Amino acid sequence: MIDFYRLDLNQKARYDECLMTAELRGCEYSFTNLFLWGRQKAAFVDGRLVIFSQFNRRSVYPFPVGPGDVRPALDAVIHDAKLRGIPCYITSMTEADKDTLASLYPGRFQFFTDRDTFDYLYDINSLADLKGRKYQKKRNHIHRFEEAHPDWQVLPLDASTRVAAFTMAGQWYRSRKEADPHADFHLEELALQRAFAFQAELGLEGLVLTVDRKVVAFTMGSRLNANTFDVHFEKALDIADGAYPTINREFARYLRSKYPELRWLNREDDMGLEGLRKAKLSYAPDLLLEKHWARLWEEEDEHVF
Repeated sequence: MIDFYRLDLNQKARYDECLMTAELRGCEYSFTNLFLWGRQKAAFVDGRLVIFSQFNRRSVYPFPVGPGDVRPALDAVIHDAKLRGIPCYITSMTEADKDTLASLYPGRFQFFTDRDTFDYLYDINSLADLKGRKYQKKRNHIHRFEEAHPDWQVLPLDASTRVAAFTMAGQWYRSRKEADPHADFHLEELALQRAFAFQAELGLEGLVLTVDRKVVAFTMGSRLNANTFDVHFEKALDIADGAYPTINREFARYLRSKYPELRWLNREDDMGLEGLRKAKLSYAPDLLLEKHWARLWEEEDEHVF
């Protein structure tokens, strides 16, 4: 059985070193996400990072990443699931991962595609410049915001602005709960609280947008790999129309200036939520990062599918 452990900050450097060598990967591989949401464990098998996670009430293994031959890590995953007495689900696969798994274990896996988990990736220049007709509405919203609030500012999300941003987040959650008393924001609130508490340790960077010296929006994210930055949180108050596209544009500009090697902003998935999908599509993603998953065929599963 693989000796998985709960992620802690002491493993971050090794984890990040492994992930930096990987090609495009989904937001579920982010150390920050794994640490903040707190239901995942990790281990290294022959230099490959292996994750044991919970998704949709299932125990799953995202496809191992890192340098070297992937076969030993996959063999270990299959054996681990057997010893635990659980179905072997391998998730978060790119098309290339899917082909690799199929070639290494011909006929042994059933494959699926999960649109709700596709990540939305944007060329950083697209969001920083908002050029062309497809961004006309975004530019109009920003223009109205700037006209209505000529004293607007963007400031770093750091020790000097963190308390104000946290207070604004509380206001945002209260308004959402009042609008929909049945909405469940519990896990997200906990994750955001941890993000504020461990911002420096996790390497989280962000901006706040102020009007009349009051925070009306903030955003926060972290490096995912060599050319991709993952945007974890973005909140804006309803009273500041146009705040969302404004903080979005300003963060893209900030990151482009600080990290000229960046190409992609990963704004994560839409979880199958209609409103969130519409919002993410409105920014005209340059790439939808497809996600596939597979289940290992077992003899007793002959008629499951």
